[in-house]
Amino acid sequence: MPDFEFNIAKGRITELYRRVQTGDPANSALIVLALADANVETDAVLKDKDTLADVLAGTTDEATNVGYSRKILLAANLTPVVPDDVNDWVDLALPEQTWTNVQTGSNWSKILICYRPTPASPDSAIVPLTSHDFPIKPDGSNVVAQVDPSGFFRAV
Repeated sequence: MPDFEFNIAKGRITELYRRVQTGDPANSALIVLALADANVETDAVLKDKDTLADVLAGTTDEATNVGYSRKILLAANLTPVVPDDVNDWVDLALPEQTWTNVQTGSNWSKILICYRPTPASPDSAIVPLTSHDFPIKPDGSNVVAQVDPSGFFRAV
């Protein structure tokens, strides 16, 4: 589960996930990216950011290690949205993410899940959805982000 939801995404995360899962618009995606630990802003500051460009415009930086790149999750990577009518919630799942042979450089503090409307969307059009604490010191080995078995987000 997330450490926090971005304010801009509250009430929208399930719908944006569903849009990617159903291909509306075609090639919309969820983006998984890592934030560098140095100078990362507080959760209270970050949650008020409305776009990925806003997140990266302050002192917060994206990781730049060799072996790191943003992960792009398309419809084929996502499971259908299925409400749990017994428990009255919806869990949204993501596959485990692996970055191969991530070299030393910036330490990581967080993983963000964001919504990208089109492949050509600039960071100013990418909506940050959730933030997950992910403190790690890359050392040349693989970095694996294991998603909670119940999902990266639960709508209740």
